[in-house]
Amino acid sequence: MTTLFIADLHLQQDAPELTRAFLNYLEYRARDAHALYIMGDLFESWIGDDAIGDFEQQVIDALCRFSDSGRHLYVMHGNRDFLLGEHFAELTGAVLIDDPAIMTIDDKTSALLMHGDSLCTQDSEYMQFRAMTRDPQWQQKTLALPVEQRRLLADRMREGSGTANGSKSDDIMDVSQDAVEDIMQQYDVRTLIQGHTHRPDVHDLSLQGGQSAKRYVLGDWHHGRDEGWEIRLDDTTLTLSSFRLSKLSQE
Repeated sequence: MTTLFIADLHLQQDAPELTRAFLNYLEYRARDAHALYIMGDLFESWIGDDAIGDFEQQVIDALCRFSDSGRHLYVMHGNRDFLLGEHFAELTGAVLIDDPAIMTIDDKTSALLMHGDSLCTQDSEYMQFRAMTRDPQWQQKTLALPVEQRRLLADRMREGSGTANGSKSDDIMDVSQDAVEDIMQQYDVRTLIQGHTHRPDVHDLSLQGGQSAKRYVLGDWHHGRDEGWEIRLDDTTLTLSSFRLSKLSQE
């Protein structure tokens, strides 16, 4: 059985080519998968389950076809689509999973799944923003706003994020090694799968007591680079790989 992990697609109405690539991914590259984990930022923005237009419905319909075929679909919130709700899950047949979440690979091995933004503890400004946007009371107040007001708020937040990130060093916006080791030891795992940083790689770690561990980092999907990323779990083997978005319909 094959399980797939993807993250950071940042789908949006103004990037139809990327949306088409994702639909092709579900139809072709993921057709033999037993399960698909979308580990945050499927959407560039999500302002509430009551603000579903033609673009969002197109993605929902594709996800529904995937889950209706008997395959498992799991969705984690990211730092862009943290307002995805239970209605979205019902429409798509997805299970919304916690961040972090544990998945079992075999009887002896588990992996910790995270979007990854909570590991960027050196970026104190972002951590304050994250705490605010993940607060249930803040979310409730935000969802009570008119849709158009929420849309404007989301636009301002994205603009502010882009401006702030432009003045930060790469190291600050990457994960903290201490945070990685602490959470892996807290959950007693030797495998971590994450997204968020857009820095695809497989990192070898040494945890407390000299235990070896691995951190798998998913890359983002980018139409301009014609590149998408996934992690495949075949039986007990994890593989990080990239693929050309333009070739998905030919697989």
